[in-house]
Amino acid sequence: QVQLVESGGGLVQPGGSLELSCTASGRIFSINTMAWYRQAPGKERELVARITDAGRTMYQDSVKGRFTISRDDAKKTVALQMNSLKPEDTAVYSCYADVRETFFNFGAYWGKGTLVTVSS
Repeated sequence: QVQLVESGGGLVQPGGSLELSCTASGRIFSINTMAWYRQAPGKERELVARITDAGRTMYQDSVKGRFTISRDDAKKTVALQMNSLKPEDTAVYSCYADVRETFFNFGAYWGKGTLVTVSS
């Protein structure tokens, strides 16, 4: 089994910054794609950003130029630096990882999420 634990959420004013972090632990041979999703109240969960094991990144249009995703494979972490935050960024942010648990077994895992509230 693999566990993903997020940290770094909280309350921030519009225009402010937050950095989210997610650490993976458990039976891990390697980690392929890692990503951050978010779900705002009353809305569907949406992909915010993802990063492959080769370091290739992809962002949702609404966060391009404001958010940066990064990973540290030695520490098994993925981070999301969020700048110029807007009230519409308010959501529960969840970490996702596509994990190779053994040479032959793969699994997709989610963290429980961390709340980000952007409000004055």
